[in-house]
Amino acid sequence: MQARTFLSQKTLVLLSLLLSLSCLLTSCNDSRSTRQQRVRESAVFKVEARDIPLTAELSGRVSAYRKAEVRPQVSGILKEQLFTEGSLVKEGQSLYKIDPDTYDAAVESAKAAVASADATLHAAKLRLDRRVALLRSQAVSQQAYEDSKAEYLQAKANLEVAKASLRTAQIQLRYTDVLAPITGRIGKSNVTQGALVTANQADELAVIQQLDPVYVDMTQSSYALLVLRDRYAAGNLVRPGDNTSTEVTLTLENGRVYPLKGELKFADITVDESTGSVLLRSVFKNPDFVLLPGMYVKASISQGVKMGALLVPQRAVRRDPKGNASVFVLTNGKAELRSIVGGDMVGRFLMVNEGLKVGELVLLEGIQNMRPGAEVRQTNVLTVDTYGKSGD
Repeated sequence: MQARTFLSQKTLVLLSLLLSLSCLLTSCNDSRSTRQQRVRESAVFKVEARDIPLTAELSGRVSAYRKAEVRPQVSGILKEQLFTEGSLVKEGQSLYKIDPDTYDAAVESAKAAVASADATLHAAKLRLDRRVALLRSQAVSQQAYEDSKAEYLQAKANLEVAKASLRTAQIQLRYTDVLAPITGRIGKSNVTQGALVTANQADELAVIQQLDPVYVDMTQSSYALLVLRDRYAAGNLVRPGDNTSTEVTLTLENGRVYPLKGELKFADITVDESTGSVLLRSVFKNPDFVLLPGMYVKASISQGVKMGALLVPQRAVRRDPKGNASVFVLTNGKAELRSIVGGDMVGRFLMVNEGLKVGELVLLEGIQNMRPGAEVRQTNVLTVDTYGKSGD
């Protein structure tokens, strides 16, 4: 009986030892498994210093290089329209013909007045010459001579007036042929044959616009210009070369990039009080007339080069509810949360002004639920040149 009890106790001890050993082995395996699960894998981005050209994205409108509103300079009935609407017209080309009959008559009348004044002058000259000869022999009085001379001078002045009236009549006759003041594309005609037009009327007959080249007028806030000048003064941004013009690139409304580069001509010296913006004007060649007046475009203007800029992919940046930016940096195999001060956006990258150094590794994957101090094993090292080429 005692022997059987001893064996039962021994069996229980053995079972207890086996159970303890099994639990110990299971605990170790779970601990190892948990530790393996804690070590994450992530691609990293190596921070490098680059010289980055910066551009400003501005909205703009196309306007004609030159614009002329065609108006009549004399009154009359419109007899002919001598152009095709929407066509290219040359400077000096005849556009409209106003009935010239009354102006022809005015010219003929002015010519007759000139002839009459010339005859009067000739008669006055003969009388003056005779009075001069008679005055020498004292056959006429000094008063008679002076009257003849005054008559001659009056006749001479009348001839000049008649000639001026003739020139005026000829000019008005010439204005019955309405000419194109500039070379360009002409729009629709606002009048038709038989319409009565008046000199210098408020409504234009048609509008001519020179469309090659064209202006693109953009607006930039005065605040942005002040910030840009401060960056130049602080040496954070290098101005474009003094010997080269500032290039402007256009993106059209359909998202297509206009193939020809433009040139920035000037910045206005006045700030618009209603918008707080400054006008910038650029010039673009437009041989195919793709750019039309009034068209909305987006313009990219080179503002300078940021020397030694540090870039990180935008996907690596976290922001808290207040908008503060931070990234996870791989330090000694662990994730370190680092606050940064961001600057300009450069494509898919954010320029970092403070918080990172050259050569540091920024984590790219799993950052949304990552905790500081978590163990991370890097799987791939990307740079500015390689980022995005493999689908990142």
